[in-house]
Amino acid sequence: MLFPTGAFAIFLAVVFAGHWTLVRVAPSLVRHFLLCASLAFYAFWSASFCVALVAVGLFAWGIGLLVAQGRGAGWLRAGVAGALAWLFWFKYAGFAQREVASALALLGIDAPPALEVLLPVGVSFYVFQAISYMVDVHRGHAAAARDPLDVLAYLTFFPHIAAGPIVRAAHFLPQLAAAPDPRRVPCAMALLLVASGLFKKMVVANELATGAVDPVFRDPAAHGAADVLLAAYGYTVQIWCDFSGYSDMAIGVAALLGYHFPRNFDQPFRATSLAEFWRRWHVSLSSWLRDYLYVPLGGNRGGRLRTARNLLLTMVLGGIWHGANWTFLCWGVLHGAALAAERLVPALRDPPASAVAAVLRWAVTFHVVVACFVLFRAPDLATAGAMAARLLDWATPAETSTARLVLLAGLGIGIHFLPGDTRQRIERLLAGLHPLALGALAGCAALLVLAAAPEGVAPFIYFQF
Repeated sequence: MLFPTGAFAIFLAVVFAGHWTLVRVAPSLVRHFLLCASLAFYAFWSASFCVALVAVGLFAWGIGLLVAQGRGAGWLRAGVAGALAWLFWFKYAGFAQREVASALALLGIDAPPALEVLLPVGVSFYVFQAISYMVDVHRGHAAAARDPLDVLAYLTFFPHIAAGPIVRAAHFLPQLAAAPDPRRVPCAMALLLVASGLFKKMVVANELATGAVDPVFRDPAAHGAADVLLAAYGYTVQIWCDFSGYSDMAIGVAALLGYHFPRNFDQPFRATSLAEFWRRWHVSLSSWLRDYLYVPLGGNRGGRLRTARNLLLTMVLGGIWHGANWTFLCWGVLHGAALAAERLVPALRDPPASAVAAVLRWAVTFHVVVACFVLFRAPDLATAGAMAARLLDWATPAETSTARLVLLAGLGIGIHFLPGDTRQRIERLLAGLHPLALGALAGCAALLVLAAAPEGVAPFIYFQF
């Protein structure tokens, strides 16, 4: 069930009414209701994967109890290994089979038929949340839940189950312990996030995808340098609008139900270094990798060379997390190498000495991000190489580089240079309106977005991860 659809609008209206009714008359049933609603939401894709999702939640809950009872780090290691094995099977078993088959073919040996492994929606996100729950209980950052409903409601909560943000147990479980207060719901913020998320996804991301990005990545050889450049910049804007649009809607929907999610994007394309970019891009994942991978590897302890090694390993594993493809591995290697270079070279690590230096640093950082996103989007390394080769062809006339698409790409980049508190300023202007007036305004905004958007609703990019 996709957010920008009529089916989800009806679903949300029913959940909203039922949730706040129970908050008022039977608060002890709120968790049960949210769990049922979330499983119904997830069952829209696959009922059988709902059973698997519940199994992962019960597994994490059980490991959390064992860890809390002082059974030692062995149970934690078993829990993390079990969660990662689950993730590996769905995301990497097919890739491993294909690579083994290719190696056997070189030896003249026929490989057995490959198994068809379907990828559950959101498996990477709920597995990472399960791991964070078990580790946080072990570290004492979160109390072990005595009731499995708490862990299940946390893992399955429908606004973020499909594509994040990755919410920590220590942040969300205390919110489940007490009934939300309807008087503290930030209606203006929530509706503004939902409306802006709709615009970013439905208008900017979808139109750039269908008009500029998909045709070029499908057949780079048929396009010249102008189209290839627009596809590269366009995909950078597309993935930001697509993913931050989903995050905005997820945060807004959760807020309408009285729950707070952390911010997931903070104008990442204004960064003047890769380190700053990763503090602003997909914040819930980058902070997860920092706290549960980079720091345990040693973090920035042990000197610059060890720090550079830890950065490289973290980004390589972050690339592999995105999927079983050599392009994701190369994407992680390039980001890790760039982060390591920044840490090792003082001129790249220290703040810019002047405005000119800041602009140059921004331009280099942004174009490293764009180049890496070409690898991220390309179905294989050959396609990424073909994209790079076509940058030399300025004789082929542009086909996809229309003024509208160029303006949309420019808009997506230009938004990053608005004041950082622009959304908060708009919220303050809207905060004085009656909730009914806010709802009517949000409805009009949604209708305008739907009128301006291309037909159809493409799945969110991060659903495949």
